[in-house]
Amino acid sequence: MISFIALSLPIFGVVALGWIATRMSLSNQTVIDALGVFSFRFALPVLVFRLVAGQPLTSSFNLTFYGGYLTSGGLLFMLAFGVFRLLTGRSVAVAGAYATTATVSNLGFLGPPLMLAFFGERGAGPLAMAILAEIMILLTVGGVLMGAAHGGMGVRSLALRGTVQNPIVMAIVIGAVLAATGFPLPAPVDRFLGFLGASAGPTALFALGGALALQKIDRKTAIAAGAIAVTKLVIYPVLVWGVLTYIFRTGTFWLEEGILIAALPPAGNIYVLAQRYGADHDVVSAGIVLSTLVSVATVPLAAWLVLG
Repeated sequence: MISFIALSLPIFGVVALGWIATRMSLSNQTVIDALGVFSFRFALPVLVFRLVAGQPLTSSFNLTFYGGYLTSGGLLFMLAFGVFRLLTGRSVAVAGAYATTATVSNLGFLGPPLMLAFFGERGAGPLAMAILAEIMILLTVGGVLMGAAHGGMGVRSLALRGTVQNPIVMAIVIGAVLAATGFPLPAPVDRFLGFLGASAGPTALFALGGALALQKIDRKTAIAAGAIAVTKLVIYPVLVWGVLTYIFRTGTFWLEEGILIAALPPAGNIYVLAQRYGADHDVVSAGIVLSTLVSVATVPLAAWLVLG
């Protein structure tokens, strides 16, 4: 257990540093936004592209794993949507926002540094598959539901365009094409990409911590946020374990990483969608903050249970 805490601590430590710096006014919204843009649009896509392009395609892509992970996420999404709508009596948009928060992981900012720490570069394959499942499918469906009250093709086309134009998704696709050709990156290009990609982890994590510092949890939202956190951090990885083990029967490596990916806290961009469409963004924000705080303990615990 101690070894997994030691692997996770530096990563969550940078998140804490971003949080502290923002709370002490050493950083502000402008700085956080700039770091977030740099990480999301440049450093993280380069990191993912280089990892995917540098491995044989069979190491990065596994249709059985993709089908199993997407099935797990889809089942939980539908279950969470139905339960939240039934118990809270809220609208389709709000229930969709809650379900999306409970099933779409922080695969951009937390995924790469944690999976690389636990699995090395081979961890890029399952991570890429999970991104294609959660970002391209679940987040798109969630965005459509959140925008249901606004109606029209505009919401659907906006959600689809935002997914297809996601720079990390594009990096996976382009990297897979290059890996399929077997053409190696020229050494100077590879060094440049490695240098730029190395900045992805620290900048993304610092920006994540700063963004969390600007959001709050109050008593009114604590219960709903707690339900979202339990669904995301406990139920989701357990469901992935069951589906990948007993239905799709993936290999041990894909099973282990799939569980740990599902154990990550929710993605921050869900809050942006919920805020845009007025889908109870306060609870979504609280769910993201609470899940991320609790994941400091649950992610190393999950790694110990799965890998230890």
